[in-house]
Amino acid sequence: MCLSRLWFCMPECLECTSQRAGVCPAIHRSFFMQILRLRPRLFVPARPSLLQCAVSMVLASGAGVVLAQTTTDTQTRVQSDGKTLDEVTVTATRQNTTQWQAPASIQVVDGIAFERNVQVNLSEGLAAVPGLQVRNRQNYAQDVQLIMRGFGARSTFGVRGIRVYVDDVPATMPDGQSQTSHIDLFTLDRMEVLNGPLSGMYGNASGGVLLAYTQDGQGPASITTSAAAGSDGMRRWGLRVQGATDAQVGVQNYSLSTTRFDTDGYRQQAQAQKGLANAKLGIGLHDGSRLKIVLNHVDVQAQDPLGQTRAQMLQDRRQSPTAVQFDTRKTVRQSQVGLVWDKKLNADQQLHVMGYYGQRSNRQYQSIPSAAQINNAGHSGGVIDLNRDYGGAEARLTSALQVAGYDALLVTGLSYDALKDARSGYENFIRPANTSYGVKGAMRRDETNRVNSLDPYAQATVWLSPQWSVDGALRYSQVRFRSRDLYLSNGDDSGSTRYSAWLPSAAIRWQPTEAWSFYASAGRGFETPTANELAYRPRDAAGQQQLGLNLDLKPARSTSWELGSKWRVHPQGLVTAAVFQIDTKQDIVSAENNNGKGSFRNAAKTSRKGVELSYRQSWLEHAQLDFAYTYTRARYGQDAGAAWSGKRIPGVPQQSAYASVRWAPDTGWQAGADVQALSRIAVNDANAEFANGFATLGLSGGYAWKQGAWRWQWFARVDNAQDKDYVGSVIVNDGNSRFYEPAAGRQWSTGLTATWQF
Repeated sequence: MCLSRLWFCMPECLECTSQRAGVCPAIHRSFFMQILRLRPRLFVPARPSLLQCAVSMVLASGAGVVLAQTTTDTQTRVQSDGKTLDEVTVTATRQNTTQWQAPASIQVVDGIAFERNVQVNLSEGLAAVPGLQVRNRQNYAQDVQLIMRGFGARSTFGVRGIRVYVDDVPATMPDGQSQTSHIDLFTLDRMEVLNGPLSGMYGNASGGVLLAYTQDGQGPASITTSAAAGSDGMRRWGLRVQGATDAQVGVQNYSLSTTRFDTDGYRQQAQAQKGLANAKLGIGLHDGSRLKIVLNHVDVQAQDPLGQTRAQMLQDRRQSPTAVQFDTRKTVRQSQVGLVWDKKLNADQQLHVMGYYGQRSNRQYQSIPSAAQINNAGHSGGVIDLNRDYGGAEARLTSALQVAGYDALLVTGLSYDALKDARSGYENFIRPANTSYGVKGAMRRDETNRVNSLDPYAQATVWLSPQWSVDGALRYSQVRFRSRDLYLSNGDDSGSTRYSAWLPSAAIRWQPTEAWSFYASAGRGFETPTANELAYRPRDAAGQQQLGLNLDLKPARSTSWELGSKWRVHPQGLVTAAVFQIDTKQDIVSAENNNGKGSFRNAAKTSRKGVELSYRQSWLEHAQLDFAYTYTRARYGQDAGAAWSGKRIPGVPQQSAYASVRWAPDTGWQAGADVQALSRIAVNDANAEFANGFATLGLSGGYAWKQGAWRWQWFARVDNAQDKDYVGSVIVNDGNSRFYEPAAGRQWSTGLTATWQF
């Protein structure tokens, strides 16, 4: 039977066709039901007045607006519809398959994991993902630290080596730098985390992939307000208006939200304020296609407490004498708009087109003494002023077809991303006194940087039999960097460079029983230096900052392998296991972090080997158990004469574990407990110092009830219940030995959420 006739056929027809083709009816039906989900829902063109009102509401609330789009309409929750966790559809593989069927290490975290918390940091809900460490720096000027299979540990701010998407819109720039500050945890639906060789199909800097999806408007209109408070003057407030209509053309669903967060900080010089707003509209067009519009704005003003030396940490974990002296701080503002359009071309093909544009400004005051700037003509100053315009587009065609009589799914696409940075540097003091820091002084740097990437790609899945399937992907990734120096008093430091790589990946999956599956995968990876990593050359032998861009820095190229297994434990349980190895040449590693400025170098070879285990089980209808364990052996290769030869890669824990149990009925009392443990972490290449390992206990409770049109949810939580002293994250290779960012002691938080449904 022609494949196109099966798009809308009944299950009985599928079963009949499957038997004639020699394919297991259950597998065949599951495959075509997944294909059916490619059909776009009908969304609605907004009336101008309604769209203007929606945007105005969000902007007036004090933060701004986000643009986000979800590619699947199966954003299911275990608590709401009874689906088992492994049946939730995932989009990370671009095949609209389930976590169970994906031939890769992929985890799904429901937004509910963040609901019973303050909904500010990614570290609140991602601890149950094996292979991923999310470290809270207690420093909102630098955001959380994400490490995935050892990638990302070198980052002193933002995210490196991991690609991030928010509602299908890239949060990773073409140079590989990612931001997470605009992810709205207040309206989060789910997160997908993809590890392993297949992440290479996302191109540059894809040591792993994090995809966040916010909630679509659904059901009758409702208003939700939420407030939370906690230790160290923490306050968070949120408001959301959402709903859906039955219209086939016009606005079909909408979600408008805003949040405000304030904290005095655990340490000195650690106050922070953050405003965030999102608007998400689903629109149905007359031709049956769908359009989603997502608007986002985030505004962060945060002091920077910097790191501590070991002596400072042992003396007073809250002190930040250098930060106070230099008044270190950062201001970030970002506005972004995105459009995602889906069109069903025929029974077997669907077109997906995405475009986005944004602006980001960043001003940072650093802790650099005046003498270092005055005595070095090439110094770029102690104030960074960055204004960025960025945007891009992607077109993707998904086709169901047959290859030599086998069912197959083919995805082809082309993505383009670009950014333009106006980067300036200023002294952080006023001459001639040179003693009062934290001000904007004389200009020391003025340049324009441009980065763009153009990546064609193709990937395919072929179902060979009821038990066997194969996947393959190929992407050509190319990145171009150009810099024009406008500050010529110390010479012209303009320059340009190009990077490119072919990135193949492949996987094979075997399912011997209904409850057990195995897979093997292999692939190539590619990571270019970011614009910030090219901005500063390492200091010379005399300790002086060298002039010009760090164009000697090469892209890292890796080869990875993975073997994995998944086991369905009924009822509603899933066990996953994976063994991996990643060999990298010219790995980009930290050379030095000195007074807020980082320089980088290439390591000849590095290796990352490890094991990941996870177990998730739901039982007694309202109870859930989660367990995750990761072992990672991340080492430098043998590099003759180098101090780091054969040593641990700093910033990467060798072992981490997490376990939690939770009782969470829709109404009534709720309770939970979790334990997180991490082994010690090297803080520099020489492995001369380590941050000690730790294990912490978290306790939570709450109560949910309904009263007429109102639904109420109260929670209370204690983190680090033992009040342990430990290091939350490290600053790798800090030039002043300020490696340590202490974690907070015992912390409490409580909050109340109220929803009124019209």
